[in-house]
Amino acid sequence: MIDLSVDDRGVATLALARPEKHNALSQALIDGLSTAAADIAANRAIRVVVLTGQGPSFCAGGDLGWMQDQMAGDAAMKRAAAQSIAQMLGAINTLPQPVIGRVQGNAFGGGIGMACVCDVAVAVDHAKFGLTETKLGLIPATIGPYVLARMGEAHARRVFMSGRLFDAAEAVQLGVVAKAVPEAELDAAVAAEVAPYLQCAPDAVAAAKAFARSLGPTIDESVIARSIDALITQWESRSAKEGISAFFERRKPDWAVTRAP
Repeated sequence: MIDLSVDDRGVATLALARPEKHNALSQALIDGLSTAAADIAANRAIRVVVLTGQGPSFCAGGDLGWMQDQMAGDAAMKRAAAQSIAQMLGAINTLPQPVIGRVQGNAFGGGIGMACVCDVAVAVDHAKFGLTETKLGLIPATIGPYVLARMGEAHARRVFMSGRLFDAAEAVQLGVVAKAVPEAELDAAVAAEVAPYLQCAPDAVAAAKAFARSLGPTIDESVIARSIDALITQWESRSAKEGISAFFERRKPDWAVTRAP
């Protein structure tokens, strides 16, 4: 589910390796990312991390089959699953090393959250983006603190609730990614983001990153706990049950308006 490699410069590539499912976040993938983040944080020989995905998509968001299982589970199961997502995002967000997002394809839902926990992200110019949770009766809960921190409230409210898709150019405007480039130029653009860090003192980079985070929006245990509670509440809603059921039954949910004005 996870492919982690480190080159002789200390540049780690952390790849979501579930291409057949568009790197949708299953429990195994979430746990693999958390383990990899802990390993990276403990390895001071790693100076920079490139976060990417294998296959045509960067990350399609949460695996709907996995979500359906959580929704059917008891309270303890729901809370454990929600906490695992939140802890994974927090672990990547607080890595001492700079994290460069290499968004090689579409990013939906949790995929946008993954881009937003990077320090900077570069995307291919044909990628599509969307916080699509509300189309399924869900909300961008555990990713919410990181999305708001990256976009700011005004920009986030343009896309946070509508579920609409937007292109890479708008993703740049919203701050999700720093730049969008043709696919043939993606690796060069990522390399250009990596290179300056290899000329910097690693401990100074880590201290500067931690200081920058302390000056930005607060994402502490209480904020993360609120995001977990919000996710569990929505998982238990009628809207979520209808939205997920409609997806698997290949039909429109009962709230969708299909007639023209």
